Amino acid sequence: MNKVLVTGVKGQLGYDVVKEAEKRGIKAIGVDIEEMDITDADQVHRVICEGNYDAVIHCAAWTAVDKAEDMVDACRKVNVDGTRNIAVVCKELDIPMMYFSTDYVFDGEGKTPWKEYDERHPLNVYGLTKYEGECEVEKLEKFFIIRIAWVFGKNGNNFIKTMLRLGKERGAVSVVNDQIGSPTYTYDLAKLVMDMIVTDKYGIYHATNEGECSWYEFACEIFKQAGMNVDVTPVDSSAFPAKAKRPSNSRMNKENLDKNGFKRLPSWQDAVRRYIKEIL
Repeated sequence: MNKVLVTGVKGQLGYDVVKEAEKRGIKAIGVDIEEMDITDADQVHRVICEGNYDAVIHCAAWTAVDKAEDMVDACRKVNVDGTRNIAVVCKELDIPMMYFSTDYVFDGEGKTPWKEYDERHPLNVYGLTKYEGECEVEKLEKFFIIRIAWVFGKNGNNFIKTMLRLGKERGAVSVVNDQIGSPTYTYDLAKLVMDMIVTDKYGIYHATNEGECSWYEFACEIFKQAGMNVDVTPVDSSAFPAKAKRPSNSRMNKENLDKNGFKRLPSWQDAVRRYIKEIL
């Protein structure tokens, strides 16, 4: 593996993947909408074919979950058509494609961690378009689908940055405690991504940091690690009505990582500690 194309380089994950690839001596060309509009099939074809890449790591996505409910076509154009455009070229060139999906492809019922090949029943437009994107990628022989959740990274906005800001401004926050999942630190994920892309262990994987928590517990850990005295009140989801329905169970089973000899990510608490040190 000498050269990879990384889409969505301005986002949290794309940024960290490019940095990790470079650390390993793999040339990573990061693109965003200015260099390659993924919804333009001709442009996608030209950029990928001219670049002579060994693989495409597709991090670009529409991630505005509530906005997607009102802008269905725009969201689908990015998450489905854009993904298909890349998949078509990867198939033509016979190179692997890595696609990042989400816990939102599941309906969030029950308390059992979702397995990689469980039935998918998305609750909202964003989840549906990510599921449809998965279907496009599954048409390939050489593909990785990595489902992640509750993402945070240095580059861009996320729950941790929001909590730190609100904690400073208000000294008190209310956070939902009836949605359970696992945070994903893009710095840790990027290492796994680069471990995977050099193999032919294709398939669907779940890759979040280890352990589980509610958003309320996540917030408490953030303030603890930041050394901030903030009053955190647990509330249920009805306190924050949103356009898009959120899954209450986002627990992820990591069987496929284990089966294929990939190292699980560190605990989410450890990830929060390192991340806060990095940004504060």
